[in-house]
Amino acid sequence: MTGDDGHIHLILPDPVERAACFRVLAAGAARVVRSFASGDDWLAAGDEESCGVLLLRWDQPGTVDGAALLAHVAARDGIAAFVAAERLSIAESRAILRGGARDLLPAPLDPGLVRRAVDAALAERGSWLAARARRRAAEARLAGLTPRERDILDGIAAGLGNKAIARRLDLSPRTVEVHRANIMRRSGAGNVAELLHLCFTADYARAAPVDPVHFGA
Repeated sequence: MTGDDGHIHLILPDPVERAACFRVLAAGAARVVRSFASGDDWLAAGDEESCGVLLLRWDQPGTVDGAALLAHVAARDGIAAFVAAERLSIAESRAILRGGARDLLPAPLDPGLVRRAVDAALAERGSWLAARARRRAAEARLAGLTPRERDILDGIAAGLGNKAIARRLDLSPRTVEVHRANIMRRSGAGNVAELLHLCFTADYARAAPVDPVHFGA
């Protein structure tokens, strides 16, 4: 297992529940599962970078509560967070899901349900990592463009020709042609179709909707 595969972290205060979930998640699979008794312990371990899936109890002992943990996770890239709780109002549930949780799981936790939910999250993580790699590669190829070249690239992406881009930016068509040639050279694109693919791939993360929520995966 590589670091990109994502470790599974459990923040479950109850030792019996924590042990049961640990056993079912670690069984029969080449994966790393780490368990913690509180949010304080998890943050003190300083191992968030390795975490791919996090299961936490909303009610936490110590100084770090469930809301603080979820906010911490939401600020990071690539952690699928599951929140377990026994009693939540509709407003609380909505706030948790909008705050970055992938799903809510009923408590007391059913280890079988936990295993299915985590397995699904890890399977989707592979696709997410591949998409992230493509996005970063596209962003790297476009990173050298100047601000003016990015303005012209926006026009190309909008389907405008050189004359229309020139009118929009108050430039001569010849200047647009020169910038366009520089864009192709800097990006390494062999044709306009490849250039547009790079552009849309790099912009995908900002345009894509948030992940759908699957209640009780």
